[in-house]
Amino acid sequence: MIPFEKLYDEMENANVRFIGFTDGQKRFDFGIVYTTLFFGKPLVICLQSNCSALFDPNDLENIDYIQSAFNVREKEEAAAIAEFLKSEIPATPFEPQYE
Repeated sequence: MIPFEKLYDEMENANVRFIGFTDGQKRFDFGIVYTTLFFGKPLVICLQSNCSALFDPNDLENIDYIQSAFNVREKEEAAAIAEFLKSEIPATPFEPQYE
């Protein structure tokens, strides 16, 4: 058996929001987990592709990151996702999580 070293084991009551929207061309369905873990970055889950990533407002400026995180082929589609999520992802101050 391989020995594992547990890095963290946290429990919290997190706020979860499910949002569906369309840009007129395509439908998008996301779950957003607002948590105090992961430097306060919400976990965004694409319910269609089962892909997820941590985002803060600065991350939403990086269209290539959004394309990669959600396995999106078109930059226009990633830009639509970024534009929508900008209104849903709160600005979070950076706080060191691991010291």
